[in-house]
Amino acid sequence: MEQGPGTTAGTPGRRGPDDPASLAARLADGDESALAGCQAVLGPLVRRHLRHRVPPDLLDDVVQSVLVELWRCRDRFDQARSFEAWTLTIARRRAVDHLRARPAPALPLTGAAERPAADDTAERVAREQDVRRALAALPATQREAIALAYFGDLTQREIAQRLGTPLGTVKARTARGLHRLSVLLSA
Repeated sequence: MEQGPGTTAGTPGRRGPDDPASLAARLADGDESALAGCQAVLGPLVRRHLRHRVPPDLLDDVVQSVLVELWRCRDRFDQARSFEAWTLTIARRRAVDHLRARPAPALPLTGAAERPAADDTAERVAREQDVRRALAALPATQREAIALAYFGDLTQREIAQRLGTPLGTVKARTARGLHRLSVLLSA
């Protein structure tokens, strides 16, 4: 059965001018009309891919950026690979770029100047005292490892070097100390 000029990629074994592989080849050749084909064929794919990743107000901008990037980087596409996958990779990268460029939402300043309630301060001080007491109840080696890690902001490797002990020993002391701290604070 012979196929007419209107037959496209939906038929097995035949490729139409708007088949993604054909579009990729036309783009690589610098055919500007291929860009319109990319918009028609790949635009909906990109939109579905980004629908839950990008706010609706950014979706059109990201799709447009993807199409521009397809044209700009057309010489980098490897014809042996999937054109759709390459397009979706570009789409993900452009979406990330757009999201990063978006200004952070402004937080309302209501209550920013308010001081914490006296009850909040009292509770915080009481918790700090509980933690100090629990730390004091730990063996010195465990207390030292935890203090260097959490208050000295050192990694376990740095603690091992500073104390001249094996890394595994520092890890064990920290783990045991944290476990004992949790038991003491929950009591």
